[in-house]
Parts: sequence; structure tokens; C-alpha cells
Amino acid sequence: MAERLMTEYKGKKVVIVGLGLTGLSCVDFFITRGVTPRVMDTRIVPPGSDKLPDSVECHTGSLNKQWLIDADLIVASPGLALATPELQAAADAGVEIIGDIELFCREATAPIVAITGSNGKSTVTTLLGEMAKEAGWQVGVGGNIGIPALELLKQPCQLYVLELSSFQLETTYSLKAAAATVLNVTEDHMVRYPEGLAQYRAAKLRIYHQAKICVVNEQDALTLPETGKDSRCISFGVDNGDYQLDSEHQQLMVNQHPVLATREMQLAGQHNYANGLAALALADAIGIPRVASLQALRTYSGLEHRFQVIHMRNRIRWVNDSKATNVGSTQAALSGLKLEGTLYLLLGGDGKAADFTPLKPYISGEHVRLYCFGRDGEQLAQLRPEIATLTETMEQAMREIAPKLVSGDMVLLSPACASFDQFNSFEHRGHEFARLAEELG
Repeated sequence: MAERLMTEYKGKKVVIVGLGLTGLSCVDFFITRGVTPRVMDTRIVPPGSDKLPDSVECHTGSLNKQWLIDADLIVASPGLALATPELQAAADAGVEIIGDIELFCREATAPIVAITGSNGKSTVTTLLGEMAKEAGWQVGVGGNIGIPALELLKQPCQLYVLELSSFQLETTYSLKAAAATVLNVTEDHMVRYPEGLAQYRAAKLRIYHQAKICVVNEQDALTLPETGKDSRCISFGVDNGDYQLDSEHQQLMVNQHPVLATREMQLAGQHNYANGLAALALADAIGIPRVASLQALRTYSGLEHRFQVIHMRNRIRWVNDSKATNVGSTQAALSGLKLEGTLYLLLGGDGKAADFTPLKPYISGEHVRLYCFGRDGEQLAQLRPEIATLTETMEQAMREIAPKLVSGDMVLLSPACASFDQFNSFEHRGHEFARLAEELG
């Protein structure tokens, strides 16, 4: 492993693959260390190209094979698979390939808490950051969310909280997390992982390598380290685990002792109570005072587009869960959902080759209606054809739903799909849902 720990970059030929915010943060990192990297991006006009210093050579529109082969070090965008032929050829030629998170881990001196999972990781990451802030700690929060990790090195920090994707973990070797968690593992990005769920899970589990504490999901065996539960493991779950939701009395428990009633929390939904428990377990593991963590749990209201009640009138709720870009996330939203009236569930978009059948048990109730739209709308409607309405767009579906609503009903956008067939992003989809909810509600 010694060859993976290059921290002296002067005189090295460095190539950065992929621009955008993360790529620019890598360029800045090397320039401040006396190295002028080369940059390439498969996009013809990549975002951030106008911000590159004149001294940086930039190749766009394809991957420059010669630059890659000639490099001493390649810092690859997480969006580019290591199996890409040009990267594979460079690896075969002995070139070291890492990501920005690996660069960060080699430089960081404060403890790192690392968070991954198919769903909930952004909520847990930001919530843990709020817990640290409540305790008066200097905390840097970033990675796969918000600020690129390397930017966090520019400020003094007592703690780093990183959200990490499976893509980022593939090129990370030096992470030694003070505490790490895999919140859950469900099918996602199967195009990237042709060998299936096991390959995707293996990427996620890299987060536990050399971690001091592993926070695992008691109800998802796929979140356990490869060797199974060991002395490093602390668990969270619903009605079981070291940190658990007592669903009967609706309270958070730690080692069988109640610590907070869910009615005191701003977050709603069973999946969010589980997220809160995971954050609390991580906070306890690194010594954040419990009183600060519980206060943050009381005041934290969650992230936009994540099971967010965006409109309510006449006791009809419109809930924006546009961030549910995969099946597991929609399952989480529907799990333990209690309604007085009918659930109008909006499903649709680009399913990324996922299997939708795991949703069936969650939509089996009498008071559920499906409205399916977009590229995979027809496939989603087949889950329960007798209660499904197929439309071309989300707007058409919402306009059909609006006249049917009565007190106690919920309109839930939790699409189980990516948004790119009809929207710029899940945020764009969520904002459109919110705009229409205001108009129609």
C-alpha cells in the first residue's frame, strides 16, 4: 500500500479527469502545492472551464489517452467508472488513480465521520453537522453534498463530516474514519455495477476499512462489514438495535432508555426517525455531548426535497420527496406511513434499470392510488394496474389528482426514479411539484 500514499506531489505529472466544482477544487489543491495539473473532461464545454488558470492545459470532448498514460497520478471524477477503457489502460501501465476524497484523507488532521448508504445519507450528514455546531464545535461538512471535501481543508476544523457515494469510495484508500456508517443498501446505479447488488455493496463497505466505530442498520444485514458484526459495531433500527425507535410509544431509545419523544422532532416519518438515530449514534461515538445532539434533533427540520410537507390546506398534505431517485428511497418514504385518507402517489422518471417489484407490498393498501409518468411510467403502472393512472408528465398527473382530493388525503411525490428524462435535476422536479401544489391545492 505504500505506493498509494503519495503526499509529495512536486515534480509529478498530475491529470485531473472531470471539471465542475470538485475538479476545480482539485486544480486549486495542486496549484497551491506547486504543481500545475492537466485537466480533461468528456464534455465539450464542461462547467468551470472558464475558471481555469491560463497555465492549466485543458482537453475537452473526450479522454486524452496519451495524457493518461504519461501521468504519474490521475485524480478521476467519481462519475467516471474505473472500468472505463482509457482509465483501465492507464492503470495497467502502472499509473496511480485516486479521487478527491483520497487526496483529502491524506491531508486531514481532524477526525472524520464518514456516511454512506443508498438513502438518507444527506439528511444524516447535515444533521450530524448540526449536532456538532450545537455543541460549539468547528465542523466541516461536505463531500458528496454541498462543499467539495478539499475546500474544507481551508478552514480550521475539529471534525469533518463527509457524505460519500459508492463512486467516491471506489477510489479512496486512506480513509480512517473515527466513525462510519452504511445506512442501508438497496438497488441503485445498476448500470455502473453490472455484477449487481453485491458489487455495489462492496463499494459502499469500503467506508468501514480502518474505521474505529461502525454504525450499522439492525434491519439491513447488507450494512454489516464483510466479516459480519464485530466489536466495532453499534446498531440502530426500528424496535431493535442499540439505538432504536420504540414504534409503540413513538420515542427514541438508547440501550433501552428513552431519550426523546418523536413529537418533539421537526423531522417526520419512520425513515427520518431512523436517520435521527443513526446521527445520534455517530455523535455519541465521537463524543459530541448528548444534550447538544438532542437539541439538534428537536430543531432540525430536514433538507429540501426529502419528505418535505410543502403545502397543506383543508388537512390535505402535499409532500415533496423528489430526492427519492431509487426504489429503496421510495420504500423508506412509504414504510410506516399512517394516513386517514387516500394516498395519491406520484411515480415516474428514469428508473436506471432498477427492479420496481419491491414496491408492491408498500402500495397494496385499499386507500392508495398510483399516478405514473415519464420514461418508466408504464412499467411502474404495471405494479398495480387496477389503481394506476398513466400520464405523460407529472403536471398532467397532478392536475388529474387535484379535483379528487378530500380532507385527510396526501399527495406524495416519491418517484423511485431519476429526473433527467423530463427535468434538469431532482431539485427542478421538486420545485415544479411545489409550484403546482400551491396552484392546485
